[in-house]
Amino acid sequence: MAAKKNLVIVESPAKARMISKFLGKDYDVQASMGHVRDLPKSVMGVDAEKDFEPKYIISQDKKKVIKDLKSKIGVKTTVWMATDEDREGEAIAWHLKEALKLTNKDIKRIVFHEITKPAILAAIESPRDIDQKLVDAQQARRVLDRLVGYELSPLLWKKIRYGLSAGRVQSVAVRLIVDREREIEAFKPDEFWKIAVLCDHKNGEFEAFLAEKNGKKYEPKNEKDAKTASAAIKKTDLKIAGIEKKKHTKNPAAPFTTSTLQQEAARKLHMSVKKTMTLAQHLYEGGHEDHGLITYMRTDSVNLAGSALSQIKEVIDRDFGKKYSLDTPRVYKSKKGAQEAHEAIRPVDLRIKPEDVKSVLDKDHYRLYKLIWERTIACQMANAVLDRTTISIEAQEYTLKAHGQTVEFDGFMKVYVEGCDNKKDGEDEGDRILPEVFEGDPVKAKKIDPTQHFTKPPPRYTEASLVKKMESLEIGRPSTYAPTIATVQARGYIERNESRQLQPHDIGKVVTDLLVKHFPDIVDYDFTAEMEDDLDRIADGEKEWVPILKAFYKPFHKLVEEKMKSIKKEDVQEKTDEKCEECGAPMVIKFGRFGKFMSCSKFPECKNAKPMGEDEEKQKELEGMEKKFKGKKCKKCGEPMDVKVGRYGPFLACSGYPKCKNIEGIVNLAGVHCPECKDGQLVERRTKKGGRVFWGCNKFPKCKFASWDKPLKEKCEKCGYLMVERGKEAEKKCVKCDVSKK
Repeated sequence: MAAKKNLVIVESPAKARMISKFLGKDYDVQASMGHVRDLPKSVMGVDAEKDFEPKYIISQDKKKVIKDLKSKIGVKTTVWMATDEDREGEAIAWHLKEALKLTNKDIKRIVFHEITKPAILAAIESPRDIDQKLVDAQQARRVLDRLVGYELSPLLWKKIRYGLSAGRVQSVAVRLIVDREREIEAFKPDEFWKIAVLCDHKNGEFEAFLAEKNGKKYEPKNEKDAKTASAAIKKTDLKIAGIEKKKHTKNPAAPFTTSTLQQEAARKLHMSVKKTMTLAQHLYEGGHEDHGLITYMRTDSVNLAGSALSQIKEVIDRDFGKKYSLDTPRVYKSKKGAQEAHEAIRPVDLRIKPEDVKSVLDKDHYRLYKLIWERTIACQMANAVLDRTTISIEAQEYTLKAHGQTVEFDGFMKVYVEGCDNKKDGEDEGDRILPEVFEGDPVKAKKIDPTQHFTKPPPRYTEASLVKKMESLEIGRPSTYAPTIATVQARGYIERNESRQLQPHDIGKVVTDLLVKHFPDIVDYDFTAEMEDDLDRIADGEKEWVPILKAFYKPFHKLVEEKMKSIKKEDVQEKTDEKCEECGAPMVIKFGRFGKFMSCSKFPECKNAKPMGEDEEKQKELEGMEKKFKGKKCKKCGEPMDVKVGRYGPFLACSGYPKCKNIEGIVNLAGVHCPECKDGQLVERRTKKGGRVFWGCNKFPKCKFASWDKPLKEKCEKCGYLMVERGKEAEKKCVKCDVSKK
């Protein structure tokens, strides 16, 4: 009789290697490498007439995976689906079942939120069936997004430019950024003045600011008012009018959810949302010799397991002292609508300090683990106690106020302070110690400094603040934030500038304006949030997915067909006062591969066009390349090579295409030797995803030196290392010691 076999399927090789250590030789653990089936890229792949039946296909790069998995399944094989415990993971398990042609009897679904031996063995002891409600919710999202994208995108191609795309969540994210940019553009600053007074008291100097006039809050609006107030303060005998002291208790932030981890990693570690999630995935799957380092990283819960709370108290008592620990664990309240399917994000074993794994983690994995460890420990530490002091100073009808704060007991701040880099002994940035004063004490105005200020427009979104805004509007879910932000950047709708702020490109504004005008529901914040709620109801079994899609699709499809006919290209194009040099017709602004260009409004009868702005610069660059490579022959067939432009920039292609399909990259040498290996040359390269330019050593992978900034031929005067050109102001900086040079 054949022995019973066990095949465990997870998503990634790292997870497979870790789990195989726990289960032993009786279990064969294999990786599916993520999703194995999806809708086809070339066609809609959804039959709207047959209850939105999806036409899934096995992805080309997963056919071998499926073949290998099938070869491991025999009559006596039990297949354990151990994919992630969320909708996406449930859908992957279901797709695997369908692709491998298995029945529910052939498989056992197991879930766990941490990769440790106890958690895996406990999961094996309590398998369940695939949850079809979660599968339906994921399937509804996928089909819905396909319907929106594949119906709207062709309209954008026809009316604006080929290659554009729209999406149910991505278009709303772009709208948030465009709307904020419009607020900034329309903002009119108001003038105001601040008056700082250096006060000389017998016990020491301190700074106070003009705060009130005749008992009411006051801020001078112009220079005249500022001078009047300054003169009055200067000629007045100042005295202490009041002292207010308050003890303030500060609570620690809750442990991390997906959203708060993304926000805090962006603020403190300057990591993109996408990078944060990639690193967190790695920490979840491994990092320690016999288990993953953190619990599951896609969660909206702030709850912690009892075992974790016990460990946290043990660590606090041992490393910080009992005065820093709590007698009763602190409980946090999750936000409204949280699914709370998992714990908060925390270290699997709180006894493993960041320093304990620093030698086995690279720099960024270590920084992220440290952030998670510190936040988790701090959330169960005693409150910080702060002494806040406000001194009021009388100056005729004016009142000056000085504010100071001291830390009486640092509490959780000894380990972690939210939103800024940790300070020594938990001190907040900007703390000021005030001298001891008493009511009625005389004070001398040693220096009066009025300064002009202007109100500022609302700030541009960063990735962190965009995630926070999307979460507050209930647009998207934790698992969607990172791919959404990455997608809209890759599409060229927005960019992240040198200050890590998100700015819309012109094409992003044009697409948003068209969608807002003609498809208001698609980019409406409330509508998008309601659709997310419906997806949650499907997951909870409260609603069926097909009726929800029917209610949305019928009017949407009808509107797309109507707008395809009624929207005219000229309605979208920006008109100019310039006349065509060839036929005299007005020139209009259109969008090409590099951005805006001018075209004759009588196109295609008149094909006159000329570049403008960024497009003009790139056109000149291409003309220079064409001259440089004129006469170069194809190495395969001998035909001339032409300069072409692809998604990631210029390249050489054989003019004999399609008979000869030879292509060659254009290497842009910096003319600088690699500062690390000294042997290689620095060349311009582009990232595989997004096509972002960076400079790397041509001896890669032997030498892995790389820089986002353009290398310069001159060397640092201080340390002799590489100087680079950084930012829009083309500031010269040393890569090693950060010395600036004008």
